[in-house]
Amino acid sequence: MTNTYRNSVRPGLEDEGAFVDLLGEKRRYSDLGLAFRTFSPQPYKGAPPCSAAELNKTVLESQYLRYVAKEIAMETGSTVEKVRDEACGILEEMSQNLQLGFIRLMGCTLNKVFKRLFRSIFVNTEGLNRLQQAVQENPVILMPNHRSYIDFLVISYALFIYDIPIPVIAAGIPLAGMKIVGEILRRSGAFFIRRAIGSDKLYWAVLSEYVHTIVRTGYAPVEFYVEGLRSRTLKSLPPKLGMMHMVLEPFFKGEVFDITLVPISISYDRVLEESLLVHELLGVPKPKESTSGLLKASRVLQEDYGTMHVNFGSPLSVRELCEGKINLRQYNLIPRDLPQKPSAEAQACVSWLAHLMVRTQEEGSLISPWSLMACLLLQAPAPVLTEEGLPWHHLTEKTLWLRKLALDFGAHLNWPGQMSDSDVMSSAVALHRSSVHLKGGRVCLIREGEPDKKRPLTPEEGVIRTAAAVLMLASYRNQSIHTFVRPAVLAMALHVTKSTQEEELFSFFCFLQEVFSYEFIFIPSRSSQDFEEACSRLKKCGAVHLSEQEVTASEQGQEVLSFLRELLKPFIDSYQLMFRCLCEERVDMFSEKQFQSALQSAAIKLILSGELHTYEVLSAAMQKNFLSMLRRLEAVTESRVSDHSEYKVNTAVVRKTKDILSGKIPPERRHATPDARL
Repeated sequence: MTNTYRNSVRPGLEDEGAFVDLLGEKRRYSDLGLAFRTFSPQPYKGAPPCSAAELNKTVLESQYLRYVAKEIAMETGSTVEKVRDEACGILEEMSQNLQLGFIRLMGCTLNKVFKRLFRSIFVNTEGLNRLQQAVQENPVILMPNHRSYIDFLVISYALFIYDIPIPVIAAGIPLAGMKIVGEILRRSGAFFIRRAIGSDKLYWAVLSEYVHTIVRTGYAPVEFYVEGLRSRTLKSLPPKLGMMHMVLEPFFKGEVFDITLVPISISYDRVLEESLLVHELLGVPKPKESTSGLLKASRVLQEDYGTMHVNFGSPLSVRELCEGKINLRQYNLIPRDLPQKPSAEAQACVSWLAHLMVRTQEEGSLISPWSLMACLLLQAPAPVLTEEGLPWHHLTEKTLWLRKLALDFGAHLNWPGQMSDSDVMSSAVALHRSSVHLKGGRVCLIREGEPDKKRPLTPEEGVIRTAAAVLMLASYRNQSIHTFVRPAVLAMALHVTKSTQEEELFSFFCFLQEVFSYEFIFIPSRSSQDFEEACSRLKKCGAVHLSEQEVTASEQGQEVLSFLRELLKPFIDSYQLMFRCLCEERVDMFSEKQFQSALQSAAIKLILSGELHTYEVLSAAMQKNFLSMLRRLEAVTESRVSDHSEYKVNTAVVRKTKDILSGKIPPERRHATPDARL
């Protein structure tokens, strides 16, 4: 079968390596033929036939919404009728209107577009077969990672082809405002949520009851991005918990016996919005979603974006996952129809589940050859990459070395087995010809746009231009960084502490996890298991020796440990500079905008002087993550001032954290569990 392959290096999933190309046969048939195919999905067994209008009526007439409407009317002095009219307006703005005719229209359109954009779209058939069975047994929540606007479209496309019920999809309200397109999306299953809900009690009530009703009745699978936003860095984002709690609450309250979570990992050879994302990271405002903007972006149809893999993970039972983690009897103390604030135990359980889903998405992703090459290219100094270039033979040799290491660490690779290794890597460079070019046996980084000869670039503008190229490369490195991050944290702990004692290493390991908790995904209360995993992987590749209470670097492991340290170095160096800026500015209060402006100025000066070698500190995403980390460690206190946030600095905590990161003082002692290493 020409449109099926089994990864020759390692299967894409634990027990299934077969991926089918959705576009294989579709290239031989008409787009209209796909649109008018027979579509006969098997719905959830407990779901009675229900239209979108009937669903909305059920929501508005619910006891929960009636109770909240009375409460708000009493609090505001309004009438219940006015509050209910407002709720009706919110629901009208929000709700989907799923119709098969529009699904067929979308199927025809997407088939045409996808054939232009991608060489292949691979899906794992075993995962789809399991999903087909799961949707008949329990309410299903589809949880894909979010890297591109294409994500939700390709999932609905795959489900339509495989006769699986089309999901209703949580989408941002700006998409609803797109002329014609917004209505097509609504009738294709999208329901729209405002970005900033804040403390709008009625909006929260309508949204939560709408989601609860869909889950409780099994109206359709629910699809949402647990990361909340599209990742600008192509790296997993810490999960947002609002929607996660909404989809789980019907189980917590005993309204359904179980809920099935299906993590979905979407991996791109090349992301459509790559250039746009980089500019957003450097402070260029995101373009407003509009139909005219979509039409202007049609030039992307002329580009080659390689292949995409959509990996449908194993269905996971919420009942089984929550066993022993939450006492559901607390929900019996209050009538189900009344609002109930989640307990600390419930919040911890939801957070744990959300982090687990993101981590599972990472483990199910397929790493491209280009991602491995980007890891290595970024370890060369930027002037070398932009001027003389890296020798091709050196890059290819190291990429094959890194491929073996990635496999030793349990990664799933998208490395075509039907091509020679040399051709695979040459093809990867050709696909990313907007980022790098191969000339004279050397690989050089391309900086976007030629400078104007009439007005030469200032040194500062040159730094920003190079930063854009580096951040583009870094985004593809980020597609594989989850594979290496735990061993890399241990490698950095060995380097900074200069210790072999397990307790000291574990303490610094936990400290780095806390500092980088917004950069990388660490499941709460799993530090011991993460430390065990890091030790095990480094031992497997011969980088460390493990003995009673000691972890010792081996002579033959220096290459691995050096690579891992260099992988984390941009993050370490960037955070150290941000700590330094805070300490040197000596201000009690600052806004995010003031911080970013001062940091950019300092970073550019240090890059030009040769003192700073990383450009990633200029990334807005990293700066936001740093501020989030400071709030978490209580190094700053956030307060709202008119339309923006201001931060009060706890200088003592900032200096202490900075000194621990640099190795000047040790972190608080932590103890690994007895089985955390061996």
